[in-house]
Amino acid sequence: MAGPHFICESPGMIDPLSEVIALLQPRTVFSKRISGAGRWGVRYSDFGQPSFCAVLEGRCLLAVEGQRVLTLEAGDFVLLPATPGFTLSGFDPVKPERIDPKVTTAPRDEVRHGTRGGRPDVRLLGGYFVFDSPDAALLVSLLPALVHVRGVERLSVLVRLVGDESKEQRAGRELVLTRLVEILLIEALRSTSADDAPPGLLRGLADARLAPAIRHMHAQLARPWTVPQLAKAAALSRSAFFGRFTRTVGLPPMEYLLAWRMAVARDLLRRHDLGVAEVAERVGYGSASTFSTAFSRHVGQPPGRYARAG
Repeated sequence: MAGPHFICESPGMIDPLSEVIALLQPRTVFSKRISGAGRWGVRYSDFGQPSFCAVLEGRCLLAVEGQRVLTLEAGDFVLLPATPGFTLSGFDPVKPERIDPKVTTAPRDEVRHGTRGGRPDVRLLGGYFVFDSPDAALLVSLLPALVHVRGVERLSVLVRLVGDESKEQRAGRELVLTRLVEILLIEALRSTSADDAPPGLLRGLADARLAPAIRHMHAQLARPWTVPQLAKAAALSRSAFFGRFTRTVGLPPMEYLLAWRMAVARDLLRRHDLGVAEVAERVGYGSASTFSTAFSRHVGQPPGRYARAG
């Protein structure tokens, strides 16, 4: 999945968002149906893994730590790439029931909160998955903490497919779920308004000046980029580019490039039958020894040992 992107040379063909998601290696979807009626509220403690929630019918409140309270409506989709603590509730004041998702067992049937029986005020499909990448923290830091999407029919279709697939034990289930979740992530992130996103890759790609520079970096990873060259791609002065990139993406341009090179190098070393010298060349290092020094400093062990461990 992640291999061929990296040797493609045309900036027009590279989609950095797809690359980030390919490198995150999402897998193992767990989903459950949740409904609420009357006075109800549940407080989930910090989970750390990526999770999502789709509103199938009705309305409820979502309060995520560090974010403003949202009213969720039928058709809404929420993605939390790192899932801090959050509360789901109806509209009546209530002391929420506390749930630790790390120790709660997976229910087989729909979970009902509040009044038992009868028609619920809200019905949701909630789920989570895991990122297999050793660089998950770096890559998640490039994404918004909360993505809330409203009225995108494609997402509703994908969520229904995820719900159906996760309930059935069909042949090829894991592969289908992995692909569906990759598409779900891309659709959710491309549907969000990047203007009010926090610093990160979405903001960078939404900036008409910075986007060409980011695409160039991803498309030609082996090129010995300098800040003046990238500034030229952005049609900005060196200092204006440096300041704008740092504010918008959350990292200075050369730090972003180094972090991306190391994420790609780790992926190549773990999942491909390549020698250290070839990996070094692919990620822009003139010699295996220079690459080994940079990799050891960044990752904490030499590339050869990292590859063997992987």
